[in-house]
Amino acid sequence: MALKYVVKKRVFGFDKTKTEKYVAQNVITNTVDFRDLCKEVSMYGMIPEGAVKHVIDALIDALNTNLNKGLSVQLGDFGCFRPGMNCKSQDAAEDVDADTIQRVKIVFTPGYKFKEMLEKVSIKKTEGNGSNASSGNNGGNNPEKPDGGDSGETPDPDPAA
Repeated sequence: MALKYVVKKRVFGFDKTKTEKYVAQNVITNTVDFRDLCKEVSMYGMIPEGAVKHVIDALIDALNTNLNKGLSVQLGDFGCFRPGMNCKSQDAAEDVDADTIQRVKIVFTPGYKFKEMLEKVSIKKTEGNGSNASSGNNGGNNPEKPDGGDSGETPDPDPAA
């Protein structure tokens, strides 16, 4: 399997000339729902499906509690969750207040197993009709994060983070 992308035309707000540019946009081919994910974890871990569901539900509750306190939560090799925010910039420090915060979000930094996967994942270009053309592999691909754009996928500005 490979990650798939399509080429999309974009106009970036930071470009004063409003020049149209082209970017690769990740294509999500399907979604694994919670129940199917619990079944899969149950098979890998040889734990009853109901127990997996209860543990994941409890993990979500614990994450919510700790993130709401402003704490970063490290989940071993899985990665780290931390609260974050997007803010409007101001010309003076005294102009920065709670009203300049546009959005509160959760930031996920993957652990080493996900980072290794991202370095080794193959990438393939796909067309609207479903035909595939390889664009290379060679690792070191920039991960993408769901955090904006029309489809929710934008390139990560700092893949080392």
